[in-house]
Amino acid sequence: MATLIGARHGQAIWRDYLELTKPKVVVLMLITSLVGMFLATRAGVPWTVLVFGNLGIALCAGGAAAVNHVVDRRIDAVMARTHKRPMAEGRVSPLAALAFALFLAVAGLALLLAFTNALAAWLTLASLLGYAVIYTGFLKRATPQNIVIGGLAGGAPPLLGWVAVTGHVSAEPLLLVLIIFAWTPPHFWALAIHRKEEYAKANIPMLPVTHGEHYTKVHILLYTFALLAVSLMPYVIHMSGLLYLACALVLGGRFLQWAWVLYRGARPHAAINTFKYSIGYLFLLFIALLVDHYLLLNL
Repeated sequence: MATLIGARHGQAIWRDYLELTKPKVVVLMLITSLVGMFLATRAGVPWTVLVFGNLGIALCAGGAAAVNHVVDRRIDAVMARTHKRPMAEGRVSPLAALAFALFLAVAGLALLLAFTNALAAWLTLASLLGYAVIYTGFLKRATPQNIVIGGLAGGAPPLLGWVAVTGHVSAEPLLLVLIIFAWTPPHFWALAIHRKEEYAKANIPMLPVTHGEHYTKVHILLYTFALLAVSLMPYVIHMSGLLYLACALVLGGRFLQWAWVLYRGARPHAAINTFKYSIGYLFLLFIALLVDHYLLLNL
């Protein structure tokens, strides 16, 4: 064994560790965190909170992702989508990955305590534990409702951003959490349908595996209706204006169209296309919320 790290190629070491953090997922989380920060105040967000607050959240999210790689390394090895991950191929040892995760989490929490506030730090820790321990370590293998329950941890970033600025929890950021909570099942179940055989091979009780594709498609459609309704709530409570309302209706209508196409089985590759659209949907919805917020401030 060359080193504790166990990398096969010295040039690839930093890429392996970067991959452990799931950077694409973290970027999407940071977008929602940033929106939470900017929505929390009518004044500008202090640059220290903006930079170090988001860095702290990103480090903690990366640490949780690294734990996910460790726990799921045997599952990842048998799935086509994940079999080339650093843990699955043995390029990074479990001990090194856990040490890396601990370093990221401690560094992230230290930044949040130093540059934001204690509530933001402890909520971030709770989110980290919810994803890395409760979801990854237990729920993912225990119930086909794993995604639904685990969605609470995934929905935390806008709340964390809001609390990092204000130091308290209020209804508005909880509504943002609710939007992501409602978005998570149709997002992941669409991918689960596309990867059904792989989840079955890995013995993961995803809904298409345990209850079949038709049952899952019905629930994707129902949750997409619920998501559309929840996404309109910022306008209902006067958190946003007409621009956001129009965007939410258009984006949500398109999501419903994809969910209906998936339900009817009208197009090939509908499941993966629904999954891909859902990513863009969440990004654009939160950007619309942010743009609308600043337009309202300038009226």
